[in-house]
Amino acid sequence: MAESELKNAIFNRRTVICIFTGFSSGLPFFILIQLVPAWLRKEGVGLAEIGLFSAVSLPYVWKFLWAPLLDRFQLPLLGLRRGWMLISQVLLLLSIAALPWLDIQSTLWTTAYLATAVAFFSATQDIVLDAYRRELLPDAELGFGNSVHINAYRMAGFIPGALSLILADNFDWNTVFAMTALFMLVGVVLTLCISEPPHPTRPRNLRQAVVEPFTEFFNRQGWRSALLILAFIFLYKLGDNMATALSTPFYIDLGFSLTEIGLIAKNAAFWPMLVGSIAGGIIMIKIGINRALWLFGAVQLVSILGFALLAHVGAVRWVLALVIGFEYLGVGLGTAASVAFIARTTSKRHTATQFALFTAIAALPRTLANTSTGFLVEQIGWESFFYVCALLALPGMALLLLVAPWHAKTDTGTEPQGARAAD
Repeated sequence: MAESELKNAIFNRRTVICIFTGFSSGLPFFILIQLVPAWLRKEGVGLAEIGLFSAVSLPYVWKFLWAPLLDRFQLPLLGLRRGWMLISQVLLLLSIAALPWLDIQSTLWTTAYLATAVAFFSATQDIVLDAYRRELLPDAELGFGNSVHINAYRMAGFIPGALSLILADNFDWNTVFAMTALFMLVGVVLTLCISEPPHPTRPRNLRQAVVEPFTEFFNRQGWRSALLILAFIFLYKLGDNMATALSTPFYIDLGFSLTEIGLIAKNAAFWPMLVGSIAGGIIMIKIGINRALWLFGAVQLVSILGFALLAHVGAVRWVLALVIGFEYLGVGLGTAASVAFIARTTSKRHTATQFALFTAIAALPRTLANTSTGFLVEQIGWESFFYVCALLALPGMALLLLVAPWHAKTDTGTEPQGARAAD
């Protein structure tokens, strides 16, 4: 890619939009996996119960079931994508702020139901943000745009994972959650400022919205190739999803205070995330998505072993900083590459439903396996648990030989063979 083309792919309005879509998408997710577990742990809830609490994120897995409705039906305001964005963002703001008003000692299940509602609204927002981004980005910018989106997504974790934890040492939980929820206004402002993207096709009826996205994918790829792709999407992030699921309770159990976790996370993660966002996107433009999956997957694996190192040495601040920094770099790069792969695999004719299906499969390991992580940690301990996570990362890497071979002649942003014909 020529230098002028590279600059055009990086410095444009679409990149700015990807920053805001990433932040708006990531904030509710990290509230559920960072702030809520910290709140529960501080209120005396056990690790096993916190692990089971991961089941509230099941809407992220099942979101493809109602994604066709978001493709088919348009709300009477702002257009097909922006209308659904706005309603989901407003509901997120209200439901997040309401979480700590329940007494978890006597109504833990009611709290779980409300947290599930947060996950449902968040998954709905993800459906339309992913579809919007796929329709917005040219093929050549899929790698960089999704890298920016993912790193902004993870940057949103600074709010519940750093700022909110520091606030929790000084304010009551009602105030902390209310202030955290207000950051959803970033998404609301984005929705009101952007324009509706063009939609190449729109289902004429519900049957087309439900059936055609699935038949198109399997017809385009073939059954064997399609099943391998789905298996890869499921396995590629399995190890690090498990490793990071209970990261905040892990830091607390090592003896770090909430303020220490918040300050160290903020300072140690910012620069690796910033560098990863820019460098990772440029690398994907330069070498392509396939090779990026190999390189970033290796870095991701090493970052998992960093957690085992921290569990071995204990509450050492500089090791915590090193682990958090490398985790934000490695896991962020791996996620960016996998989402770019998903975007490339998605047909523009069925963006919402296919993207929702693929990202739901990617989220399945976190939701199902993480319900047992608390029990697993209590049985084998933190250090052995992270070694198990590292082993679980290997099958996804092995599948790269079949779904994204290193020497495949695939351009960075082009769709898989057959996708253009389908579009």
